[in-house]
Amino acid sequence: MTRVAAIDCGTNSIRLLVADADPATGTLVDLDRRMTIVRLGQGVDRTGRLAPEALERTFAACREYAAVIKELGAERLRFVATSASRDAENRDDFTRGVFEILGVEPEVISGDQEAEFSFTGATKELPGHEERLVVDIGGGSTEFVIGRAGVEAARSVDIGCVRLTERHIRSDPPTAAEVAAVRADIEAALDLAERTVPLRDAGMLVGLAGSVTTVAGVALGLAAYDSRAIHQSRIAYEKVAEITRTLLESTHDQRAAIPVMHPGRVDVIGAGALILLAVMERCGASEVVVSEHDILDGIAWHTALNGG
Repeated sequence: MTRVAAIDCGTNSIRLLVADADPATGTLVDLDRRMTIVRLGQGVDRTGRLAPEALERTFAACREYAAVIKELGAERLRFVATSASRDAENRDDFTRGVFEILGVEPEVISGDQEAEFSFTGATKELPGHEERLVVDIGGGSTEFVIGRAGVEAARSVDIGCVRLTERHIRSDPPTAAEVAAVRADIEAALDLAERTVPLRDAGMLVGLAGSVTTVAGVALGLAAYDSRAIHQSRIAYEKVAEITRTLLESTHDQRAAIPVMHPGRVDVIGAGALILLAVMERCGASEVVVSEHDILDGIAWHTALNGG
């Protein structure tokens, strides 16, 4: 048994998992799992740089996570950074700040590595051996990976709920023209992804990350966010379409009043839901299997098996 800590720092959120991993039995037991919306990718699509206030929000979360890691006595720590820090000119400021707080440098992974970790985390506990398409909808990018026992093809494309919202949405609720512009970017990205990943071949569509889990929470009618109820739930295409339409027609205050809605997702959930809907339409999927286990779990497993 190895006690590991994994940190996933994306465009919208930073998340921590401290867990006991037992490679012999294939079990990963959570000790602490938490998420903080820091919006590290604020303005990156427009400026190419990480904003000072976004860096400070991220460093504050890192200081909180450092205390948790120390208290629980994790033997190994891996910090993985994804889309926003890949895109930023001043990512050295980010790297230096993280190292000063946590004692490790953030590993800015490629989109393909991100997809592999997501696939491992999402599918390790799923039954059966059918072809699975894992879709990880992030703030700045979306990863597609298909396989059975392992990754057969993967592609990362630059569409995400934060990136598309900042790029196109100015109104509340968004206008039809703004929604159409978001949709056009999504369809172009799906065309690109489909050059590498056969999106229509999988028997199961598995959806990851906050946009997907939030849509699932709404679909399930939860009075509060409940990861146990959401994990491995199956949400029909018709329900996703209904929720997406409602979100895109709602005002900020109406979205904020949804019981499962995290405050940091209120302004970007419409674009995130639209990505999910477009993916389901492209794949011909009648439902999406929602997983609370994702890239964070994949990072933890890789850390336990490979020593970081």
